[in-house]
Amino acid sequence: MSLVITTLAERPELQGPMWQMPDDWPAFMAEDPVGWACYAHVPTEFPEHVLVATDGDEVVAHAISAPFRLAAPGRGELPGMGWDQVLIWAFADLRAGEQPDTVSALDITVTTDRQGEGISRRMLVALRDNVRRLGIPNLVAPVRPTAKHLEAGGSIEEYAFRTRPDGLPYDPWLRVHARLGATVEAVCPASMTIPGTLEQWRAWTGLPFDTPGPVEVPGALVPVHCEPERGYAVYVEPNVWVRHTV
Repeated sequence: MSLVITTLAERPELQGPMWQMPDDWPAFMAEDPVGWACYAHVPTEFPEHVLVATDGDEVVAHAISAPFRLAAPGRGELPGMGWDQVLIWAFADLRAGEQPDTVSALDITVTTDRQGEGISRRMLVALRDNVRRLGIPNLVAPVRPTAKHLEAGGSIEEYAFRTRPDGLPYDPWLRVHARLGATVEAVCPASMTIPGTLEQWRAWTGLPFDTPGPVEVPGALVPVHCEPERGYAVYVEPNVWVRHTV
């Protein structure tokens, strides 16, 4: 494996192949309204913060992040709305000409046939190095724990801070961050909110969505709340804030 990791600013022609890269995200994860409004514009507006890994002519991974000013009035703390909020802040700060003091990782994805090779760790290291290169002092991430979906009914607070006997996080992806020196800071309980009609949720999941209350959906970290009498269901995804030393 001879990975080459570059920014989109260096190789803008990789943006198309990056989006076409096969992945295994659950279909409903692409339906967040904030993501629809903002996420696709990150490579164009913040190309220095988007990393793409190639192996020969193949795009095998990307790491997408966005800069924002955490020390701005009314902020100061990592937000409970996590992924959605940092996207909103990043584009608000871009319009206002604010100088960023923090970068948030948004997504590290490895193409489906190259998973299990340690590429995600290499992308995380490259992202941290890129933030250092850009001279921004803080790197944070609203991490989506990779094994939480296996116990969707359990507490995210307990899960986020659960450790193994060696003191490392229980969750595999949180463990990768910890081994690189990151600290788990807090839970963001409403990191991403995905509303939809019952018809939309049926299309996204193949499930009937015909009973009220919590519905466990494959790939979801917590149950989706279903309101069949009102014709909608809502998924509010929690993530876990981690902070890296840059």
